[in-house]
Amino acid sequence: MSKFSFKINHKDPHSMARTAEFTTPHGVIKTPAFMPVGTAATVKAMLPSTLHEIGTQILLSNTYHLYLRPGNELVREAGGLHKFMNWDKPILTDSGGFQVFSLGPLRKITDEGVVFSSHIDGSKHLFTPEKVMKIEEDLGADVIMAFDECSQPDATHEYAEKAMTRTLHWLERCKNAHVNDTQMLFPIIQGNMYEDLRVQSAKATIPFAECGIAVGGLSVGEPKETMVKMLDALAPHYPENMPRYMMGVGSPDYILEGVERGIDMFDCVLPTRLARNGTAMTSKGKVVVRNAKYKHDFSPLDENCDCYCCRNFTKAYLRHLVNCNEILAAQLLSIHNVRFLLKFAEDIRKAIDENRFQEFKRQFYFDYYGIK
Repeated sequence: MSKFSFKINHKDPHSMARTAEFTTPHGVIKTPAFMPVGTAATVKAMLPSTLHEIGTQILLSNTYHLYLRPGNELVREAGGLHKFMNWDKPILTDSGGFQVFSLGPLRKITDEGVVFSSHIDGSKHLFTPEKVMKIEEDLGADVIMAFDECSQPDATHEYAEKAMTRTLHWLERCKNAHVNDTQMLFPIIQGNMYEDLRVQSAKATIPFAECGIAVGGLSVGEPKETMVKMLDALAPHYPENMPRYMMGVGSPDYILEGVERGIDMFDCVLPTRLARNGTAMTSKGKVVVRNAKYKHDFSPLDENCDCYCCRNFTKAYLRHLVNCNEILAAQLLSIHNVRFLLKFAEDIRKAIDENRFQEFKRQFYFDYYGIK
């Protein structure tokens, strides 16, 4: 695993926030970092060249979806995800655990693995830890995730403990099945919304972490206060010299709370999903572009943004595109929203390096959410 390393550059004196560099076979990732999601080997409505231009360091793709279409064997035949999707920077693949969690009645979980029905054609499939490792090896991402069970946020303590224990057993099987030393396996901390289970899971998971560890099962519908409580419980237990990845987080407030508690990496479909629904994330808060008040607004979407959309188009034009259901609306708003979160991460890194993270956080909450 000599192709992977993690170097801490600076620590915030007043919190657990830090800047660092995570080296992978396809490049160095400066953290804290936001990872755009390319579920099916593409970030929706965005060209790879545009992702490069706006500063994307790493993309995430989805094991469950790529297994179903086009199939991991075909991706392997194409030379792996990097060649298949023409992306020469780092890629992370999740394990499909969250997608299985989302299938509800379409899946059955046992200690062996998960039997599920495809959301595409209803066909039956079995995911085991060993099979997931094989799929992720075929996909060829730099960072791969262990197969886990993400229990419902309202699960009882009894079931949450059972799911956590199963995740640990699956992790051991993933570790034994993981054979490609050009891929870094991230284990996942579970434990639902119970502090004792979160700490127990962390302590049992850390020995499996070589150069990275993830926190799963948060930002799945629980109140923000509960998420913060779980992060506070975990904070003292993380390994120091490796990246910590909080899965499925893309709202600015959640990212700030995570960074403050020592998280280095985040991902979410939020920026492109909001874009397709006609909503922009701006330095002054969300803008619902289709609203009538923007009909005669010939100012940029965000005067503080350097993206192609904000340099060239007005709110009035974007509103016109959205209300006409033009594809360009989704493209331009996706460019802007993804760039917004990438720049947000850049600004966080700069604030940490300059020992003003707390000031940055307070100002952002005021500007974006109107919270003093």
